[in-house]
Amino acid sequence: MISGLYPVRLRKVSVAAMLLVSVLAGMVVQARAGKPHPARTHEYKHEVEVLEGQWREALLNGDAAAMDKLLSDDYVGISMDGQVNTKAQQLERIRQRKLVLTQIDQGEMKVKLLGQVAIVTSSLTVAGTNDDLPFSGVYRYMRVYHRLPGEGWQTTSFEVTRIRRDRKSDAQTKTP
Repeated sequence: MISGLYPVRLRKVSVAAMLLVSVLAGMVVQARAGKPHPARTHEYKHEVEVLEGQWREALLNGDAAAMDKLLSDDYVGISMDGQVNTKAQQLERIRQRKLVLTQIDQGEMKVKLLGQVAIVTSSLTVAGTNDDLPFSGVYRYMRVYHRLPGEGWQTTSFEVTRIRRDRKSDAQTKTP
């Protein structure tokens, strides 16, 4: 009777071992492809959403030290007027109060994960001053984060564009 059970147990162990090896091999392939494990996707998106809140608070408070932690060393940002800024330039603009935001109201935000990269798109209603000139309006932006092992997420790229009003409503408000 014992000898009759041994092959069945061996077969069950072998099937379980093969299943485990298959799952682990799949995880290795997925990790090599740079994709987060599906269980981590929600966690990563939440982490990025938290960073978006920190970004907003840092700008509203003129907090260059907080912004320094959020930006990668190779950061490149394109401002609402087309100005290209490195990390050092962006931090200096905040320190010198060349960019002061007094209002940032976030619209619907989308976070797209591509492996260890997160792309955030959203709209904003903002007000403040840029190079001592007042501005306000509705803008759309895209921010790119990169996740480094042991270091977390940092912003590598940012671009913001003003959303233009509908041309029909512009034409209707013009006087002949």
